[in-house]
Amino acid sequence: MEVAGEPVRVQKLSQSGLGRVPSQYIQTPQNRPTPSSPSSSNTIPLIDLHKFDPTRRDSVREAIDRACRDWGAFHVTGHGVPAELLRRVKRVGLTFFNDSTIDDKLRYACDPSSSASEGYGSRMLERDDTVLDWRDYFDHHTLPLSRRNPKRWPHFPADYREVMAEYSDRMGILASDLLGLVSESLGLPTRCIEDAVGEFFQNITISYYPPCPQPELTLGLQSHSDMGAITLLVQDEVGGLEVWKDGEWVAVKPVAEVEDAIVVLLADQTEIITNGKYRSAQHRALTNSSRARLSLATFQDPAKTRKISPASELICESSPPRYREVLYGEYVSSWYTKGPEGKRNIDALLL
Repeated sequence: MEVAGEPVRVQKLSQSGLGRVPSQYIQTPQNRPTPSSPSSSNTIPLIDLHKFDPTRRDSVREAIDRACRDWGAFHVTGHGVPAELLRRVKRVGLTFFNDSTIDDKLRYACDPSSSASEGYGSRMLERDDTVLDWRDYFDHHTLPLSRRNPKRWPHFPADYREVMAEYSDRMGILASDLLGLVSESLGLPTRCIEDAVGEFFQNITISYYPPCPQPELTLGLQSHSDMGAITLLVQDEVGGLEVWKDGEWVAVKPVAEVEDAIVVLLADQTEIITNGKYRSAQHRALTNSSRARLSLATFQDPAKTRKISPASELICESSPPRYREVLYGEYVSSWYTKGPEGKRNIDALLL
């Protein structure tokens, strides 16, 4: 969503040479970044999917089960998405933000009257009193194919639309394969979670975090858990993602030695379907004063008309439902109007 009037873009603010962050970007003291120990080795698990080799499936399932119970987040490699495609999609995203003029970018500006509208923007939430994130983004509506209109995407560089369409297709396949493993790791049929979600509604958001003069006061993206089923995140070498674990923020550093690593974040509807056996990942993004950062998040969500509730296979007398049924469209509306503030939207569904 964009507010009416002259659009404010964080990249333009950053390039203006300002020495202090405007007040609307300053987080409250309790939400500001906290210095982490550079020697800390605690981070999300790294799981090799072995290109879904059936002879390795049991060990992969066990690793996913541990990661989903302990973190709700993990890196995957050996997923079958070509490393060259990951390089290309980061390249076209960076080219759009770094080599296009502000006027060219504003040709694709989001609709100011609609939340989660497709296009180039900086502000997503509907509340006027919310602290703003230090980032710009481009949101693409990519699946189902009836929503995909590449003419709404940047024309520069020349292969932008082709690369994004290919990336969307590969991410949709990977998300389906991963949800199958997540289902199996709970002893459920392979398609249990995906069938509960229904047809994937996929959005791909490229986030650009410009250098910030006061990173200790700001966040690139405030603390939240994603509202849909599963999120696949590709980040550049700069880093800045953190996940909440055991009462502290833990850095999710890029895996330098593995070029094709993708971050998997369980989202709120999967927490509901698994009846809380697996928790969605609460996460945020930091800023820094010297280097711009780029990430690409692929969100796999239910249709807004879909009702989501705990899987019947996980409900019994000793394990009653922990969440009430929710219409996904109402959940999305609450997220955008109230703001995420950690995991308060899903916690409101607890019975």
